[in-house]
Amino acid sequence: MSYEKVLQAKNVVIGTKQTVKALNQGTVREVVVAKDADYKVIAKVVNTAEEALVPVLYVDSMKKLGKACGIDVGAATIAIIN
Repeated sequence: MSYEKVLQAKNVVIGTKQTVKALNQGTVREVVVAKDADYKVIAKVVNTAEEALVPVLYVDSMKKLGKACGIDVGAATIAIIN
């Protein structure tokens, strides 16, 4: 499951703004998106990742994604950095 990838990743960027910024810099290996996040929030991340030809993985829960990143709140998107 993708949560395991997040737990094993050494360098991650948490949040939509930071993910888009990292995508524009070309340092992202994979993007992880929570399915329960509002589409308006994640649309720019998904579109930017597709344009940059970066794989987008989907997980079920913002809360679980945030927990996998070690934060106490939900995360709509994260980027695994090279």
